Amino acid sequence: MATTAWSEFSQRMAYEGLLPLGVESLPAWPDHGALAAFAERNANVLGAIGALDERRTETPEDDSPLMQEVLRLGSRLNVLMEIVNRLLVPPSSLPPRGMVRLNALGAVVPAGLVAAGDGASTPCLLRLHFDACPALPLELPARVGHRLDDGRAFLLFEELGESVGASLDRLVFRHHRRKVAGSRQGPSPVT
Repeated sequence: MATTAWSEFSQRMAYEGLLPLGVESLPAWPDHGALAAFAERNANVLGAIGALDERRTETPEDDSPLMQEVLRLGSRLNVLMEIVNRLLVPPSSLPPRGMVRLNALGAVVPAGLVAAGDGASTPCLLRLHFDACPALPLELPARVGHRLDDGRAFLLFEELGESVGASLDRLVFRHHRRKVAGSRQGPSPVT
């Protein structure tokens, strides 16, 4: 099953980035109530990340005074959110950054984050802190799929819930769209 899941994961679009992340081993797979609680929190976190990311990347095409005032208010809100994030979770309290590749099926993380004795199908919890909202970690129950030869480990998500899976797909798509738009713009000229 892990081989099939790895193959499907590898063929899908994925978010790739350097994020504060950690992996916690779980003694057993979470029960139905715990999975439902994770799904509800994760849906809220992904909604907040989506809203904050969209606000930060909007580019106005309207130069009206009303639009300029909305942009100023948006900038002030971004500053307030940054202050709140830093008060709630100082950067020094976040886990170290690591390279992650993520989609709704699973994640590839540095193998050093997964406990050495953990074999395939060991339950764990992947915590990701996105820069848009570091105070609210995304907590994804997973199983260790397998360790890769390049020093990374594949974590397979199970029972995320439809809403969380769809939100992860949207996050991946928005991230990919921004990368494509950034590459099309090319480097900015030096003045």
